[in-house]
Amino acid sequence: MAETLSIIIPAYNEGRTIHFILNKVKAVKLIEDLKKEIIIVNDFSSDNTEEAIHAYASENADLDIKYYKHEFNQGKGAALHTGIKMAQGKYLIIQDADLEYDPNEYNILLKPILDGFADVVYGSRFMGGRPHRILFFWHSIGNRFLTFVSNVFTDLNLTDMETCYKVFRTELIQGLKLTEKRFGFEPEVTARISKIPKIRIYEVGISYYGRTYEEGKKIGWKDAFRAIYCTIKYNLFS
Repeated sequence: MAETLSIIIPAYNEGRTIHFILNKVKAVKLIEDLKKEIIIVNDFSSDNTEEAIHAYASENADLDIKYYKHEFNQGKGAALHTGIKMAQGKYLIIQDADLEYDPNEYNILLKPILDGFADVVYGSRFMGGRPHRILFFWHSIGNRFLTFVSNVFTDLNLTDMETCYKVFRTELIQGLKLTEKRFGFEPEVTARISKIPKIRIYEVGISYYGRTYEEGKKIGWKDAFRAIYCTIKYNLFS
């Protein structure tokens, strides 16, 4: 029987565009005939996100789409907690509902795990020769700084701790006690996996089609300060 990749998609006010990312996920042919389990968690959107998801699921009955929603807005991290808890696949990947990351690169991320070398794979926007949209200077400096701070505490040599694209063996991430409900998820999960004895973490280069704030980008400087706090908290005091 083919093994399954659980694709966790947190969604907040993505009603206009979520069908685009779902089309891309649907079109991907996974290596080793992996099946797809698509888990969408609606974090109490105020637009038509729910209606758009239901309409897409009814029109694409061949896809294994599981839908969950929060009764109040809790944050991206909380949506990921829900999706991770419900995942049944052997492997798990995080996919934002926007169009900044390309599902065609799932196989690049999966290969080190399927080849038996890795337990976790990070997709780095700062390595390799893949396309990157040119956007905010200070945003990129901020991402590199947060990665540097994380590396100081975890003793890893990641180039992009804040990346959305992370692939895990599902049992591994389901075994972590994750608590951060907003954008602190990234430094927390990195801190916690770095503490697992003999963990094998790999990094591969990916492309990045970033959005402007007018196009729907949600992360800001407050989240950066929270990320620094979480890096210190979960490395030194957890």
